[in-house]
Amino acid sequence: MTPRQKRQARVRARLHGTAERPRLNVFRSLNGIYAQVIDDTKGHTLVAASTLDKEVAEAPKTEQAKAVGKLVAARARAAGITKVVFDRGGYLYHGRVKALADSAREGGLDF
Repeated sequence: MTPRQKRQARVRARLHGTAERPRLNVFRSLNGIYAQVIDDTKGHTLVAASTLDKEVAEAPKTEQAKAVGKLVAARARAAGITKVVFDRGGYLYHGRVKALADSAREGGLDF
């Protein structure tokens, strides 16, 4: 296991998404950032957004993360989801992960 996978397992041991409060998961790759709202009781992805979506324009990576946060928040609110549990996926709460979280909060998600 890589160090990130160990941190992710440690974080996931405490977090669990339910139907009332699903989990907002973040995956950050070298080129993009991906966000999913997941109901762990059913094992279903309810809402997803990423830098691959057409709504996210070419920009610096931090700006793209902000756009993905707003997009996932808008899609979650359209699906009737307002409260989530934030899963940083073993990444430090810094930079692109923090930008995504802050813009998702601005978009109306409560966590």
